[in-house]
Amino acid sequence: MIAPKWMSVVLYLAGGYNLAWGAFTIIFPHAVFDAMGVERPNYPGLWQCIGMIVGVYGVGYIIAARDPLRHWPIVLVGLLGKIFGPVGFVDQAVLKQQFPLSFGLTIITNDLIWWIPFALILRAARRQHPSRIIEQ
Repeated sequence: MIAPKWMSVVLYLAGGYNLAWGAFTIIFPHAVFDAMGVERPNYPGLWQCIGMIVGVYGVGYIIAARDPLRHWPIVLVGLLGKIFGPVGFVDQAVLKQQFPLSFGLTIITNDLIWWIPFALILRAARRQHPSRIIEQ
């Protein structure tokens, strides 16, 4: 089965977005904090490391875009990150009040908008390779 074109488009967009967001975060580590009116972190290098991780995910999405159904593990890892990021945010910002709620705005574009398309790609991969996914 050949993946529908929209899957590749989504993964190329996710890859480009992650590369851009990661690079922006590395180059301008205080920009998001300043825009949210939040005190700058004491260790901006940690925020830059997060930017690096996000950028690396972008490389993975671009690789997966060439054959989304074959490279479903990259999509799975990406979706897990896009689920656990907001879970961590709820824990830190909402429950423990250690992080400003305004950072929740970044979750929309960094995580939430990708949940449905990534899940649909994984569902299609499961249908195409049901035994391979279970065995791996």
